[in-house]
Amino acid sequence: MSTILAYTSPAIGHLFPMMPLLLELRSRGHDVHVRTLGNRVDAVREAGLSAEAIDPAIGEIVHPDWEATNPVQGLKLAVRTFSERGRLDGPDLERAIADVQPDLVVVDTNSWGAQLTAQAWGGPWATFSPYTPPISSKGTPPFGPGLAPMAGPLGRVRDGIARPLVVGAAERVLRPRVNALRDERGLPPIRTADEFYRQAPLMLVTTAEPFEYPHPDWGDRITMIGALAWEPPTEAPAWLDEIDGPLVLVTTSSEYQADETLVRAAAEGLAGEPYTVVATMPAGVSDLGPLPSNVRVVDFVPHGPVLDRAIAAVTHGGMGATQKALSRGVPVCVVPFGRDQHEVAARVVHAGAGTRLATKKLTPTALRDKVRETTASKAGAERVAAGYRAAGGAAAGATALEQLLERAPAQRA
Repeated sequence: MSTILAYTSPAIGHLFPMMPLLLELRSRGHDVHVRTLGNRVDAVREAGLSAEAIDPAIGEIVHPDWEATNPVQGLKLAVRTFSERGRLDGPDLERAIADVQPDLVVVDTNSWGAQLTAQAWGGPWATFSPYTPPISSKGTPPFGPGLAPMAGPLGRVRDGIARPLVVGAAERVLRPRVNALRDERGLPPIRTADEFYRQAPLMLVTTAEPFEYPHPDWGDRITMIGALAWEPPTEAPAWLDEIDGPLVLVTTSSEYQADETLVRAAAEGLAGEPYTVVATMPAGVSDLGPLPSNVRVVDFVPHGPVLDRAIAAVTHGGMGATQKALSRGVPVCVVPFGRDQHEVAARVVHAGAGTRLATKKLTPTALRDKVRETTASKAGAERVAAGYRAAGGAAAGATALEQLLERAPAQRA
Protein backbone atom coordinates (compact mmCIF):
# COMPACT_ATOMS: atom_id res chain seq x y z
CA MET A 1 0.00 0.00 0.00
CA SER A 2 0.97 3.66 -0.34
CA THR A 3 2.05 6.43 2.02
CA ILE A 4 -0.32 9.40 1.81
CA LEU A 5 0.30 12.87 3.24
CA ALA A 6 -2.67 15.19 3.84
CA TYR A 7 -2.18 18.90 4.51
CA THR A 8 -4.96 21.14 5.85
CA SER A 9 -5.48 24.85 6.30
CA PRO A 10 -5.88 26.18 9.88
CA ALA A 11 -9.63 25.55 10.12
CA ILE A 12 -11.52 22.66 11.69
CA GLY A 13 -14.19 23.25 9.07
CA HIS A 14 -11.65 21.97 6.54
CA LEU A 15 -10.08 19.20 8.66
CA PHE A 16 -13.33 17.54 9.76
CA PRO A 17 -14.75 16.95 6.23
CA MET A 18 -11.40 15.48 5.17
CA MET A 19 -11.33 12.94 8.01
CA PRO A 20 -13.83 10.40 6.55
CA LEU A 21 -11.73 10.30 3.37
CA LEU A 22 -8.48 9.78 5.30
CA LEU A 23 -10.03 7.11 7.51
CA GLU A 24 -11.34 5.31 4.43
CA LEU A 25 -7.82 5.34 2.95
CA ARG A 26 -6.45 3.93 6.19
CA SER A 27 -9.10 1.18 6.16
CA ARG A 28 -7.82 0.19 2.70
CA GLY A 29 -4.34 -0.33 4.12
CA HIS A 30 -2.69 2.98 3.23
CA ASP A 31 -0.30 4.70 5.64
CA VAL A 32 -1.90 8.11 6.22
CA HIS A 33 -0.10 11.12 7.69
CA VAL A 34 -1.83 14.42 8.48
CA ARG A 35 -0.56 17.96 9.02
CA THR A 36 -3.20 20.13 10.68
CA LEU A 37 -4.02 22.55 13.50
CA GLY A 38 -1.94 21.94 16.61
CA ASN A 39 -4.99 21.76 18.86
CA ARG A 40 -6.51 19.02 16.67
CA VAL A 41 -3.48 16.75 16.42
CA ASP A 42 -4.53 14.61 19.39
CA ALA A 43 -8.01 14.07 17.94
CA VAL A 44 -6.55 12.94 14.62
CA ARG A 45 -4.15 10.59 16.38
CA GLU A 46 -6.95 9.18 18.50
CA ALA A 47 -8.80 8.40 15.28
CA GLY A 48 -5.85 6.21 14.28
CA LEU A 49 -3.88 8.44 11.92
CA SER A 50 -0.36 9.80 12.19
CA ALA A 51 -0.49 13.56 12.76
CA GLU A 52 1.73 16.57 13.39
CA ALA A 53 0.97 20.27 13.68
CA ILE A 54 1.27 22.76 10.86
CA ASP A 55 3.40 25.85 11.45
CA PRO A 56 1.41 27.75 14.12
CA ALA A 57 2.29 31.05 12.44
CA ILE A 58 -0.07 30.12 9.60
CA GLY A 59 -3.10 30.28 11.87
CA GLU A 60 -1.93 33.61 13.28
CA ILE A 61 -2.70 35.17 9.89
CA VAL A 62 -6.36 35.88 10.56
CA HIS A 63 -8.92 36.00 7.77
CA PRO A 64 -10.53 39.46 8.39
CA ASP A 65 -13.54 38.86 6.17
CA TRP A 66 -15.94 40.40 8.65
CA GLU A 67 -14.49 43.71 7.49
CA ALA A 68 -15.85 43.21 3.98
CA THR A 69 -18.83 45.32 2.98
CA ASN A 70 -19.68 43.34 -0.18
CA PRO A 71 -18.86 39.95 -1.79
CA VAL A 72 -16.20 41.39 -4.11
CA GLN A 73 -14.30 42.89 -1.18
CA GLY A 74 -14.71 39.58 0.64
CA LEU A 75 -13.08 37.72 -2.25
CA LYS A 76 -10.20 40.20 -2.27
CA LEU A 77 -9.63 39.72 1.47
CA ALA A 78 -9.65 35.94 0.99
CA VAL A 79 -7.03 36.22 -1.75
CA ARG A 80 -4.80 38.33 0.48
CA THR A 81 -5.19 35.97 3.45
CA PHE A 82 -4.52 32.74 1.54
CA SER A 83 -1.56 34.18 -0.36
CA GLU A 84 -0.01 35.50 2.88
CA ARG A 85 -0.49 32.12 4.50
CA GLY A 86 0.93 30.56 1.34
CA ARG A 87 4.38 32.00 2.06
CA LEU A 88 4.37 29.82 5.18
CA ASP A 89 2.34 26.74 4.28
CA GLY A 90 4.41 26.08 1.15
CA PRO A 91 7.71 25.65 3.03
CA ASP A 92 5.79 23.84 5.79
CA LEU A 93 4.61 21.20 3.34
CA GLU A 94 8.14 20.93 1.91
CA ARG A 95 9.36 19.93 5.37
CA ALA A 96 6.50 17.45 5.74
CA ILE A 97 7.27 15.83 2.37
CA ALA A 98 10.93 15.48 3.33
CA ASP A 99 9.90 13.87 6.60
CA VAL A 100 7.14 11.52 5.37
CA GLN A 101 8.40 10.68 1.84
CA PRO A 102 4.83 10.21 0.55
CA ASP A 103 3.63 8.51 -2.59
CA LEU A 104 0.67 10.89 -2.79
CA VAL A 105 -0.09 14.34 -1.35
CA VAL A 106 -3.59 15.70 -0.68
CA VAL A 107 -3.74 19.48 -0.09
CA ASP A 108 -6.53 21.67 1.29
CA THR A 109 -7.82 24.04 -1.38
CA ASN A 110 -7.16 27.06 0.88
CA SER A 111 -3.48 26.16 1.39
CA TRP A 112 -2.22 27.98 -1.68
CA GLY A 113 1.52 27.78 -1.08
CA ALA A 114 1.23 24.10 -0.17
CA GLN A 115 -0.54 23.42 -3.46
CA LEU A 116 2.35 24.99 -5.36
CA THR A 117 4.83 22.95 -3.32
CA ALA A 118 2.91 19.78 -4.22
CA GLN A 119 2.89 20.76 -7.89
CA ALA A 120 6.63 21.49 -7.90
CA TRP A 121 7.31 18.24 -6.01
CA GLY A 122 6.45 16.28 -9.13
CA GLY A 123 4.61 13.33 -7.58
CA PRO A 124 0.87 12.64 -7.74
CA TRP A 125 -1.18 15.12 -5.79
CA ALA A 126 -4.77 16.26 -5.38
CA THR A 127 -6.67 19.14 -3.85
CA PHE A 128 -9.50 18.69 -1.39
CA SER A 129 -12.25 21.30 -1.40
CA PRO A 130 -14.85 21.22 1.40
CA TYR A 131 -16.80 23.93 -0.42
CA THR A 132 -17.77 24.58 -4.02
CA PRO A 133 -14.65 25.86 -5.79
CA PRO A 134 -14.94 29.20 -7.63
CA ILE A 135 -14.46 27.59 -11.04
CA SER A 136 -16.51 28.96 -13.93
CA SER A 137 -19.09 26.77 -15.60
CA LYS A 138 -21.60 27.26 -18.39
CA GLY A 139 -25.00 28.23 -17.04
CA THR A 140 -23.64 28.97 -13.55
CA PRO A 141 -23.47 32.55 -12.24
CA PRO A 142 -20.10 33.95 -11.15
CA PHE A 143 -18.97 32.79 -7.72
CA GLY A 144 -19.32 35.15 -4.79
CA PRO A 145 -22.54 37.15 -4.55
CA GLY A 146 -24.86 34.13 -4.43
CA LEU A 147 -26.81 34.88 -7.60
CA ALA A 148 -29.41 32.29 -8.56
CA PRO A 149 -28.94 30.51 -11.90
CA MET A 150 -30.84 32.18 -14.74
CA ALA A 151 -31.50 30.23 -17.93
CA GLY A 152 -31.76 31.58 -21.45
CA PRO A 153 -30.30 34.63 -23.20
CA LEU A 154 -31.09 36.97 -20.31
CA GLY A 155 -29.15 34.76 -17.92
CA ARG A 156 -26.16 34.62 -20.25
CA VAL A 157 -26.15 38.42 -20.55
CA ARG A 158 -26.43 38.89 -16.78
CA ASP A 159 -23.61 36.44 -16.06
CA GLY A 160 -21.46 37.89 -18.82
CA ILE A 161 -21.74 41.34 -17.24
CA ALA A 162 -21.36 40.16 -13.63
CA ARG A 163 -18.41 37.81 -14.10
CA PRO A 164 -15.71 40.44 -14.87
CA LEU A 165 -17.09 42.67 -12.12
CA VAL A 166 -16.89 39.91 -9.49
CA VAL A 167 -14.30 37.36 -10.57
CA GLY A 168 -12.25 39.84 -12.56
CA ALA A 169 -11.80 42.08 -9.53
CA ALA A 170 -10.56 39.15 -7.44
CA GLU A 171 -8.30 37.93 -10.25
CA ARG A 172 -6.52 41.26 -10.40
CA VAL A 173 -5.50 40.72 -6.77
CA LEU A 174 -4.89 36.97 -7.15
CA ARG A 175 -2.61 36.92 -10.23
CA PRO A 176 0.38 38.90 -8.96
CA ARG A 177 0.31 37.28 -5.51
CA VAL A 178 -0.04 33.73 -6.77
CA ASN A 179 2.43 34.22 -9.61
CA ALA A 180 5.04 35.52 -7.17
CA LEU A 181 4.65 32.29 -5.17
CA ARG A 182 4.77 30.22 -8.35
CA ASP A 183 7.93 31.96 -9.53
CA GLU A 184 9.67 31.07 -6.26
CA ARG A 185 9.02 27.40 -7.06
CA GLY A 186 9.98 27.59 -10.73
CA LEU A 187 6.39 27.26 -11.94
CA PRO A 188 4.99 29.20 -14.91
CA PRO A 189 2.53 32.04 -14.25
CA ILE A 190 -1.23 31.59 -14.35
CA ARG A 191 -3.53 33.97 -16.18
CA THR A 192 -6.93 33.25 -14.61
CA ALA A 193 -8.43 32.03 -11.35
CA ASP A 194 -9.79 29.00 -13.22
CA GLU A 195 -6.28 28.06 -14.27
CA PHE A 196 -5.13 28.26 -10.65
CA TYR A 197 -7.97 26.17 -9.24
CA ARG A 198 -7.61 23.57 -12.00
CA GLN A 199 -3.86 23.05 -11.54
CA ALA A 200 -4.12 19.73 -9.65
CA PRO A 201 -4.48 16.43 -11.52
CA LEU A 202 -7.50 15.76 -9.30
CA MET A 203 -9.81 17.90 -7.16
CA LEU A 204 -12.23 16.25 -4.75
CA VAL A 205 -15.24 18.43 -3.86
CA THR A 206 -17.50 17.50 -0.96
CA THR A 207 -20.90 18.21 -2.46
CA ALA A 208 -23.20 16.84 -5.14
CA GLU A 209 -26.33 17.52 -7.14
CA PRO A 210 -29.11 18.48 -6.53
CA PHE A 211 -27.56 20.77 -3.92
CA GLU A 212 -24.79 21.75 -6.31
CA TYR A 213 -25.58 23.17 -9.73
CA PRO A 214 -24.85 20.95 -12.77
CA HIS A 215 -21.31 21.43 -14.13
CA PRO A 216 -21.09 19.31 -17.29
CA ASP A 217 -18.00 21.22 -18.45
CA TRP A 218 -15.90 20.70 -15.30
CA GLY A 219 -14.43 17.48 -16.67
CA ASP A 220 -13.16 14.34 -14.97
CA ARG A 221 -10.40 16.05 -12.96
CA ILE A 222 -13.00 17.65 -10.69
CA THR A 223 -14.98 15.00 -8.82
CA MET A 224 -17.94 15.68 -6.55
CA ILE A 225 -18.17 13.00 -3.86
CA GLY A 226 -21.03 14.26 -1.69
CA ALA A 227 -21.04 15.66 1.83
CA LEU A 228 -18.55 14.21 4.34
CA ALA A 229 -19.28 14.66 8.03
CA TRP A 230 -17.02 13.79 10.96
CA GLU A 231 -16.76 14.77 14.61
CA PRO A 232 -14.27 13.59 17.22
CA PRO A 233 -15.85 10.77 19.23
CA THR A 234 -17.52 12.64 22.06
CA GLU A 235 -20.37 11.66 24.32
CA ALA A 236 -23.40 13.88 24.04
CA PRO A 237 -23.76 16.07 27.13
CA ALA A 238 -26.20 14.91 29.78
CA TRP A 239 -28.29 18.06 29.40
CA LEU A 240 -29.15 17.05 25.83
CA ASP A 241 -30.88 13.88 27.05
CA GLU A 242 -32.89 15.96 29.49
CA ILE A 243 -34.50 18.00 26.71
CA ASP A 244 -37.94 16.82 25.61
CA GLY A 245 -39.30 17.48 22.16
CA PRO A 246 -37.76 18.70 18.91
CA LEU A 247 -34.65 20.85 18.52
CA VAL A 248 -33.37 23.62 16.25
CA LEU A 249 -29.61 23.89 15.82
CA VAL A 250 -28.02 27.32 15.32
CA THR A 251 -24.38 27.38 14.17
CA THR A 252 -21.70 30.04 13.84
CA SER A 253 -18.26 29.88 12.25
CA SER A 254 -15.28 28.10 13.79
CA GLU A 255 -13.12 30.99 12.45
CA TYR A 256 -14.36 34.24 13.97
CA GLN A 257 -16.65 36.11 11.60
CA ALA A 258 -18.59 38.55 13.79
CA ASP A 259 -21.62 36.29 13.45
CA GLU A 260 -22.65 36.41 17.10
CA THR A 261 -25.52 38.63 15.92
CA LEU A 262 -27.09 35.46 14.53
CA VAL A 263 -27.20 33.87 17.97
CA ARG A 264 -28.57 37.05 19.52
CA ALA A 265 -31.38 37.15 16.95
CA ALA A 266 -32.12 33.46 17.48
CA ALA A 267 -32.20 33.79 21.26
CA GLU A 268 -34.76 36.59 21.06
CA GLY A 269 -36.75 35.59 17.99
CA LEU A 270 -37.10 31.88 18.79
CA ALA A 271 -37.95 32.36 22.45
CA GLY A 272 -41.20 30.63 23.27
CA GLU A 273 -41.28 28.58 20.06
CA PRO A 274 -42.36 24.92 20.48
CA TYR A 275 -38.82 23.54 20.38
CA THR A 276 -35.46 23.93 22.10
CA VAL A 277 -32.78 26.05 20.45
CA VAL A 278 -29.18 24.82 20.75
CA ALA A 279 -26.67 27.41 19.51
CA THR A 280 -22.95 26.69 19.07
CA MET A 281 -20.24 29.37 19.07
CA PRO A 282 -16.92 27.53 18.51
CA ALA A 283 -14.99 30.78 17.97
CA GLY A 284 -15.91 31.81 21.53
CA VAL A 285 -19.15 32.27 23.42
CA SER A 286 -20.21 35.90 23.66
CA ASP A 287 -21.98 37.41 26.64
CA LEU A 288 -25.56 37.35 25.41
CA GLY A 289 -27.14 38.20 28.72
CA PRO A 290 -30.09 36.26 30.18
CA LEU A 291 -31.36 33.58 27.82
CA PRO A 292 -34.94 32.36 27.31
CA SER A 293 -35.75 29.01 28.91
CA ASN A 294 -35.83 27.21 25.55
CA VAL A 295 -32.42 28.51 24.39
CA ARG A 296 -29.01 27.06 25.27
CA VAL A 297 -25.72 28.54 23.98
CA VAL A 298 -22.47 26.54 24.11
CA ASP A 299 -19.06 26.74 22.48
CA PHE A 300 -19.33 23.16 21.25
CA VAL A 301 -21.71 20.23 21.18
CA PRO A 302 -21.60 17.28 18.77
CA HIS A 303 -23.94 18.35 15.97
CA GLY A 304 -24.99 14.81 15.12
CA PRO A 305 -27.12 14.09 18.22
CA VAL A 306 -28.76 17.51 17.92
CA LEU A 307 -29.53 17.12 14.22
CA ASP A 308 -30.98 13.64 14.78
CA ARG A 309 -33.79 15.39 16.67
CA ALA A 310 -33.87 18.65 14.74
CA ILE A 311 -36.78 19.97 12.71
CA ALA A 312 -34.55 22.67 11.20
CA ALA A 313 -31.06 24.16 11.39
CA VAL A 314 -30.06 27.83 11.25
CA THR A 315 -26.53 28.21 9.90
CA HIS A 316 -24.14 31.00 9.05
CA GLY A 317 -23.80 29.38 5.65
CA GLY A 318 -20.69 27.36 6.39
CA MET A 319 -20.63 24.45 3.96
CA GLY A 320 -19.82 21.90 6.65
CA ALA A 321 -22.61 22.81 9.04
CA THR A 322 -25.16 23.30 6.27
CA GLN A 323 -24.41 20.02 4.53
CA LYS A 324 -24.25 18.17 7.83
CA ALA A 325 -27.89 19.11 8.39
CA LEU A 326 -28.98 18.43 4.82
CA SER A 327 -27.27 15.02 4.76
CA ARG A 328 -29.67 14.05 7.56
CA GLY A 329 -32.65 15.46 5.67
CA VAL A 330 -32.91 18.48 7.99
CA PRO A 331 -33.93 21.70 6.18
CA VAL A 332 -31.80 24.79 6.70
CA CYS A 333 -32.25 28.53 7.10
CA VAL A 334 -29.01 30.18 5.96
CA VAL A 335 -27.94 33.63 7.16
CA PRO A 336 -24.72 34.23 5.15
CA PHE A 337 -22.03 36.51 6.56
CA GLY A 338 -19.34 36.21 3.84
CA ARG A 339 -16.76 33.81 2.35
CA ASP A 340 -18.59 31.18 0.27
CA GLN A 341 -21.72 31.51 2.41
CA HIS A 342 -23.77 33.54 -0.07
CA GLU A 343 -23.22 30.74 -2.57
CA VAL A 344 -24.26 28.11 -0.01
CA ALA A 345 -27.43 30.06 0.74
CA ALA A 346 -28.28 30.32 -2.96
CA ARG A 347 -27.90 26.58 -3.38
CA VAL A 348 -30.11 25.80 -0.39
CA VAL A 349 -32.92 27.85 -1.93
CA HIS A 350 -32.30 26.50 -5.45
CA ALA A 351 -32.55 22.92 -4.14
CA GLY A 352 -35.78 23.65 -2.28
CA ALA A 353 -34.05 22.55 0.92
CA GLY A 354 -34.60 25.67 3.02
CA THR A 355 -34.55 29.44 3.11
CA ARG A 356 -32.18 32.40 2.99
CA LEU A 357 -32.14 35.52 5.15
CA ALA A 358 -29.78 38.39 4.34
CA THR A 359 -27.77 39.68 7.28
CA LYS A 360 -29.02 43.20 6.51
CA LYS A 361 -32.54 41.92 7.16
CA LEU A 362 -31.62 39.84 10.20
CA THR A 363 -33.99 40.66 13.04
CA PRO A 364 -35.46 38.37 15.70
CA THR A 365 -38.88 38.51 14.02
CA ALA A 366 -37.53 37.92 10.52
CA LEU A 367 -35.51 34.93 11.70
CA ARG A 368 -38.48 33.43 13.51
CA ASP A 369 -40.62 33.71 10.36
CA LYS A 370 -37.88 32.18 8.19
CA VAL A 371 -37.42 29.22 10.54
CA ARG A 372 -41.16 28.55 10.43
CA GLU A 373 -40.96 28.65 6.63
CA THR A 374 -37.89 26.41 6.62
CA THR A 375 -39.64 23.52 8.37
CA ALA A 376 -41.82 23.10 5.28
CA SER A 377 -38.76 22.20 3.16
CA LYS A 378 -38.24 18.71 4.58
CA ALA A 379 -38.83 16.98 1.22
CA GLY A 380 -36.21 19.13 -0.50
CA ALA A 381 -33.65 18.40 2.23
CA GLU A 382 -34.29 14.67 1.84
CA ARG A 383 -33.70 14.94 -1.94
CA VAL A 384 -30.36 16.60 -1.23
CA ALA A 385 -29.45 13.86 1.25
CA ALA A 386 -30.20 11.22 -1.40
CA GLY A 387 -27.95 13.05 -3.86
CA TYR A 388 -25.09 13.06 -1.39
CA ARG A 389 -25.42 9.32 -0.85
CA ALA A 390 -25.52 8.65 -4.59
CA ALA A 391 -22.21 10.54 -5.07
CA GLY A 392 -20.38 7.82 -3.14
CA GLY A 393 -18.83 9.77 -0.27
CA ALA A 394 -15.46 8.84 1.21
CA ALA A 395 -15.33 5.55 -0.70
CA ALA A 396 -15.66 7.37 -4.04
CA GLY A 397 -12.96 9.85 -3.02
CA ALA A 398 -10.56 7.13 -1.92
CA THR A 399 -11.08 5.25 -5.18
CA ALA A 400 -10.37 8.40 -7.19
CA LEU A 401 -7.11 8.92 -5.26
CA GLU A 402 -6.08 5.30 -5.78
CA GLN A 403 -6.73 5.65 -9.50
CA LEU A 404 -4.54 8.77 -9.48
CA LEU A 405 -1.79 6.72 -7.86
CA GLU A 406 -2.15 4.00 -10.48
CA ARG A 407 -1.71 6.57 -13.27
CA ALA A 408 1.30 8.18 -11.60
CA PRO A 409 4.10 6.05 -13.11
CA ALA A 410 2.86 6.76 -16.62
CA GLN A 411 2.55 10.46 -15.81
CA ARG A 412 6.14 10.68 -14.56
CA ALA A 413 7.41 8.87 -17.63
